Amino acid sequence: MTDDEILAEFRAADALLHGHFLLSSGRHSEYYLQCARVLMDTERAGRLAVALAGKLPRDLRHAIDLVVSPAMGGVIIGHEMGRALGKPAIFVERPTGTFELRRGFEIENGAKVLMVEDVVTTGLSSREAMDAVRAAGGEVLAEVALVDRSAGSVDLGVPFYPLVAINFPTYAPDELPGHLADTPAVKPGSRSQTA
Repeated sequence: MTDDEILAEFRAADALLHGHFLLSSGRHSEYYLQCARVLMDTERAGRLAVALAGKLPRDLRHAIDLVVSPAMGGVIIGHEMGRALGKPAIFVERPTGTFELRRGFEIENGAKVLMVEDVVTTGLSSREAMDAVRAAGGEVLAEVALVDRSAGSVDLGVPFYPLVAINFPTYAPDELPGHLADTPAVKPGSRSQTA
């Protein structure tokens, strides 16, 4: 899929939002890609996962034993990546603030893991999820994400294959342009609804 085709999928799902948004990184943006909306259509989610799997080098695809994603945002695309790759898919979650395996999920010692995210901005959640995988005995080979919002600056410590890079401007709270400063921020992600 081309970048235009990928963005068309987001637009078709009304998942490209315009307003004032507080990102999980703490930065503000005038635009937000709501991956949950684009993934709610199972056919679309499958198409995006197949396109994302196609970004991986062949030898990497064959080396993967397990797909792991962080809850909540990565769960659906992680599951669809597991389907696209023919691999089991599990997730880590943070009921007390630190990612951990729950629900009877286990990672075999030395298992080769593909980390799957919906959106990467600073990479903090990804790195924390990878720490949980390593603590459980897994080896993270690479990460994929639907969207790279980092402007190409994120360093995850492993190869990173985003489906699309979106570089909408983001702002620190003390550098908001007037039209954003005058409106309340909404946090449409999984952690909170308003800021």
